[in-house]
Order: sequence, then structure tokens, then C-alpha cells
Amino acid sequence: MKSGYKLSNRYRILRPLGEGGMANVYLAYDLVLERKVSVKLLRLDLRDDPKTKRRFEREAMAATQLNDPHIVGIYDVGTDHGMQYMVMQYVEGTDLKAFIKQNYPIPLPQVVDIMEQVLAAVQTAHQHGIIHRDLKPQNILIDEDKNIKITDFGIAMATAANSLTQTNTLVGSVHYLSPEQARGSIATERSDIYSLGIILFELLTGHVPFEGETAVSIALKHSRDEMPSVRDVNPAIPQPLANVVYKATAKSPDQRYASAAEMAADLKTALNPGREAEPRFKESDHCDDETRVLDLNELKQAKQAAEESADQPAQEEEPAPTKPARRGWLVALIVVVILALGCLWYFTRPLAVPNLGGETVAEARQTLAKHHIKLGTVSKRTDSKVATGTVIKAKLKEAHYGQKVDLVVSSGVSHWKVADLVGTSATATKEKLEAKGFTVKVKKQYSDTVSKGEVIKQSLTTGQTVSPQKKVVTLTVSAGRKQVKIPNLKNWDIQDVQSFANKHGLQLTETQQTSTTVATNRVISQTPKAGSTLAKGDTLTVAVATSGSSLKTTNVQITIPFDSSNGRKENRVQVYISDAYHNLTMQYEDITISQETVIYVPLTLKGNERGSYKVIRNGKTIMSATNITG
Repeated sequence: MKSGYKLSNRYRILRPLGEGGMANVYLAYDLVLERKVSVKLLRLDLRDDPKTKRRFEREAMAATQLNDPHIVGIYDVGTDHGMQYMVMQYVEGTDLKAFIKQNYPIPLPQVVDIMEQVLAAVQTAHQHGIIHRDLKPQNILIDEDKNIKITDFGIAMATAANSLTQTNTLVGSVHYLSPEQARGSIATERSDIYSLGIILFELLTGHVPFEGETAVSIALKHSRDEMPSVRDVNPAIPQPLANVVYKATAKSPDQRYASAAEMAADLKTALNPGREAEPRFKESDHCDDETRVLDLNELKQAKQAAEESADQPAQEEEPAPTKPARRGWLVALIVVVILALGCLWYFTRPLAVPNLGGETVAEARQTLAKHHIKLGTVSKRTDSKVATGTVIKAKLKEAHYGQKVDLVVSSGVSHWKVADLVGTSATATKEKLEAKGFTVKVKKQYSDTVSKGEVIKQSLTTGQTVSPQKKVVTLTVSAGRKQVKIPNLKNWDIQDVQSFANKHGLQLTETQQTSTTVATNRVISQTPKAGSTLAKGDTLTVAVATSGSSLKTTNVQITIPFDSSNGRKENRVQVYISDAYHNLTMQYEDITISQETVIYVPLTLKGNERGSYKVIRNGKTIMSATNITG
């Protein structure tokens, strides 16, 4: 969405703040209440998707029920030209993920304070019967005063609602996902507690506890692996504070804190000197389910020994053994035979082929190896529902130890009608196209109108039917507004600075200062500092030396629309300005344009004087402005 657009004729879009899989977020100005707000706008390519619309509506419903100083408030929900939007409180700051990255290591009292605010917000949500289900640092905002606000209730779930549809569905961010959510079980308040424990781990260590190449591997680590020690990273962390992490992230929900309030109460005293002697929290273990591997060579030797013993005749010259000795020999023979038969059964028993659907060939090979089954041949076929490169099915229903299983792998869809991809998220679109079998190339292009990361154009024509396996799709993706690195302008002549600003589309604001060390009309200082970057349309401010007269210059950006009515190919445009050197009766510029054109007009003002301008197109005044100050 372009800057300047008025949503429902009330919220003027200022600039994008971020983008996600479901919606894009913009900074906007509420023209009625005269305040900055955040606007979450459902992505255009998803506005007809009923699941996404329900999730968007669920977020609005969940957040509007909550009134807490640590939860981002919802001001308004509406629709503009078919686009669903949500107006929220604007938090001027950053998210907790970026805060950790910029400020680690964080002082322990500050860590406790941040977590207490987060826990207060979660407790409020739980008291209203709402489970967040996607708690992570990216959904926690922190302002300059270190105040916390939780946002994004897009996959929140009401505890009183019918939750059957949530089973066998993995929702939430995998690095912060509880073991029961990873298994597809219904999320509870203690699932949020687990996520809070992972967040506390990251605050204390600067990183998440489990990493992996795939989401599945990370989820398995949450279910199986012991939580790493935070004190190995920082021995200065007191054991009681570390114990809050371990108890919150217990594998069994029953052994976690019963509520956010209970976790907050434990956290509140975690830094007290009187608790220093506490032992490490250990989750109680109810059974030993460790898998044990039998040694194949030992089993074969035992079988051979049993066979040799059975075939060898008794020696007549040997004295007959006593009854106890004979009984011991028979017991040993029986044990060996049992072991041999067990070995024979173990290696010939039928093995069920595990469910490999949706796995890559590499993942399927690993899964089969764990079940002592080898991977056989891999064939491909087109499939409209299964992503490219993943398993459609295993050809055998059962296998024996050491045998092979053949796989059928998806090569994508056979034919696909090309959709309109312009305006969609390039990352999500690339993944979808590759899942269908396309080869996707991305070309970056600067844009003043299209948000960074969105598709500007596509190489395939919308509506045509193609075979993905034979097509390369090139997506032209917005790199955002072009950035320019600002040099050290000190001692530059103001005319040279003006030329630099015009060349890169920057608005130049000039102030005058008396100086005894810098020559007249040369730069004394600048904002931003040298080495910073600005985008086209941003403001560059310089202080220029003067001999004593108080003059300042501001560079005004004027966007002149093109009039194509009556088949016009060109427009004549005349610009008049009023400042210290011009008045509105004097023509400043006379140009011819063939499309919408942006010009920059410098106004030099003295003292408290104000400037103005007017623009005449084809003999008619189309825009003007007065009371312009520096």
C-alpha cells in the first residue's frame, strides 16, 4: 500500500512497519483523533481465503476482549474496498527479539522485570479464557522506557471453544513450541508457560535452546532432548532463576507451573540471596523407555554354539555327570536355543513401514534407517497436492529387516494456471511455486511505491496454463526505496550539496549559522551524520556558515500529476514561488512533462518569514501551498 493512502478516509498510511505470512503492518496517522496508529492489513492474495479471514477475525476478537497495559490495544476493525484491516496502538520501539540481539547480555534484574510484565499480560489473557499459542520474542514489543506490550493473537484459542479442529495440527513458532503442540495435541495454558520458559532462556543466553535444519527436527528436540543449562552459558545466573526456566519447560505439562501467576511469584524472588543454595530443578521420570540395541555378532555366535552343542555326540569314556551338573547343562542349552530362536525371529519379523508422507528423500532415508529398513528405488510422478521433492507414498505395505522400500516422490503439478502474483510476498510466493515444481529466480529492483519484499512483476503471463517442470519463473521483487550513503559534507559549498540532494531525490533543509572558522555558504554540520543512509524522498539537513544574516533554505518536494485527458501526450507546467528572493508574480520554472513528475524547489527564508508556491498545468492552477517554514 502506498504512503499517503487514506484508509476508510480516516487513517493516512505513512510507511510500512513489517510484513508477515498473513498481513502487512503499516504506520498510519488517525486524522480524527490526531495520533499515530499501527494498521494491520490482510494481504490481498489471502483476502478470499476463509481460513486466513477467520484467523484475522479471531485475532481482533481475542485482543478486543483484553484490557491490560501490557497487551497492544485494538482501536478499530473495518473493511476498505474489500481489504480487511485492524487499527492498533502504535508502540514506538522494537520487538524483544531485536532487543535481545542489540543488548545482550541483559542485566538479570532487567530480565526479571521484562518477564514479569510478559507474565502479567499472559495471566490476563488466561483469566479471560484465551491461550495465545504463539508466544515468542517477535510478538513482544518493547518501547524506549522498557515497557512491554504483547501482540499478534492471530492463532489464539478460546479455552471454552470446541477444540477438536486443533488436534493433529501444528500451530505456532517451532523454536518456542511446547512438546504437546508439536505432537498436534490441544494447547493449554501450560503450553503458553512452556513458550515463556523458552523466552526466558533466550533472555538469559542470547539464543534459543534448540536449533535444527528443519522444523520437524527442532520440534523433536523439544519433545526428547533435555533443556540445555543456562549456567553453562553464564555461570553468574543464580540457580533459582535457572530453575524457573527448567520448571516452565518441563516435558510433562503437569510438572510445569500451573499458571502464569505462579511462575511470576517464583520469578519475583529468584534473585533473593536466601535462595542461592537451591538444587537444580529435575523433572521426575516415571519410566525407562530407552531403546536398547542387540549385538548381531553375539546373537549369531550364540546360535552357532547351540547348533554345535546339539550335533556333538556324548563321549562314552567320560564318566556320567551328576544330576546337578546335567541339570545345569540342560538349562544352559535351553537358554542358548531360546536366544537363537529369538535372533531368528528378530531378523525375520515383519516390520511396518512408517508413514513417510510429506518427507523429503533424505528425511525418509533417515526414518527408514531408524526402523532398520533400507531405501530402495525412488521414482517420480506429478501430484497436485504434494509439494515437489516430498514422498507421496511407499510402495510396500510391510518389510523385513534389511529389505528395501521403494518410494514415489512428487515432481509437482503437471499443469498450472498462472495466478496474478504481483503484490504478494516474494518469500511465500517463491516457496509455493517451488512446491509446484517451478524453478524460481528472483531479481531485485528498487521501488518508491511497492513495499520491500513484494512482487513487482512476473515473467509468466497471468491466466496461461503451463507445465511447472519445464518453466523458469522470474519474479521482480521490490528492494524498497533506493538507499544512498551520505558522505561527510563538512566544508562543501551549499550549491554542491543541493546538486547531491537533487541527484539522489533527497529533500534538502538548510539552516544558517554564523561561523568564524568555516567559509560563508559552506557546510558546518549535517543530519544525519556521515556514513548514514537515506532513501529517496528523505530529508537531509545541513547547517551553512553565514556572515551574519539569518537565512535558511528548505527543499520542498512537489509531485505533479499528469493530465492525459483529450489524448494529451504532454503537459506544460509553470511553477511560481515566494521566498526571500522571489515572489508569486515571478515564474520560477517552466517545464514540459509526459508523466507524473517529482520536482524539488528550494525556498530561502529569512527569520520568521514564510514561503509559498503554486503550480499551473496547461493554464490552470492545480496546487498551491502557503505558510511554509524551514
